[in-house]
Amino acid sequence: MSETAQPNHVFDATTASFEADVLKRSLQVPVLVDFWAAWCGPCKQLGPTLEKLAADYNGAFLLAKVDVDAEQQLAAAFQIRSIPTVMLVKDGQLVDGFPGALPEGQLREFLKHHGIEPAAAAPEPEASEITPSLDPHAEVMRLRKAVEAAPEQPELKLDLALALLATGNSHEAEQLLDSLPANLSTDERATKARTRLKFATLVRDAPPPQILETAITSNPDDLRARYLLGMQRIVGGDPEAGLEQFLEMLQRNRGFESGLPKQALLDAFRIIDDDELVGRYRRRMASLLLV
Repeated sequence: MSETAQPNHVFDATTASFEADVLKRSLQVPVLVDFWAAWCGPCKQLGPTLEKLAADYNGAFLLAKVDVDAEQQLAAAFQIRSIPTVMLVKDGQLVDGFPGALPEGQLREFLKHHGIEPAAAAPEPEASEITPSLDPHAEVMRLRKAVEAAPEQPELKLDLALALLATGNSHEAEQLLDSLPANLSTDERATKARTRLKFATLVRDAPPPQILETAITSNPDDLRARYLLGMQRIVGGDPEAGLEQFLEMLQRNRGFESGLPKQALLDAFRIIDDDELVGRYRRRMASLLLV
């Protein structure tokens, strides 16, 4: 994904999320669906142009990227016979599409034909309107009081568990997650929280980053050191550095510890909130898996 595209305008669509992410969202804003693959040359030409337009149009349409190798069921449902293929979804319905890599001018004409024009950029907020970042420790205190006041609301316990993880209190967070009722234990936020907990637990027991870096310098094939260092980078707020370690693991030995490199990437994708970063590394992962 290009660096110019805004993360909320471009996203990866899957079979599981297609109804919510594409069909329902298309009731408010048109969605272009780009069917592509990592090995497809024309896709590499068209993809960056579509992402540039998504940024230029500033939310006038959304761009959903579908990796046909990863989402074969979705590609079959749309009867995709060649790639790239682009479909336009509006008001929950497929309205138009085209195969092949069109130049930017023709893409703009296609959008204009369907009444899609660039949207004006939102004005920058005044300094007084910018909401300051929440102090995670203050948020824990607030949520503790909320749980005490309404102990019958398990959603508050989930919120508290997430806040505790942000402060590094993984032990209490794990207890709260284990106490959630069945309907919340499979909630997407709970799943993310458990993955964060897994990362935090591994980091807590891992050697310091400097030791892991030295081990990797001495032996670039020390994939266990790369795994732990990648975890530390993600937990420490540098997700791209962590993903690089996991991707290097995949490139060196995808079968290491029963497929740990791929699983590490998938776990990281689940908890990283930067859609642009996740999309970019998903495509790099897919490209390596096809080699």
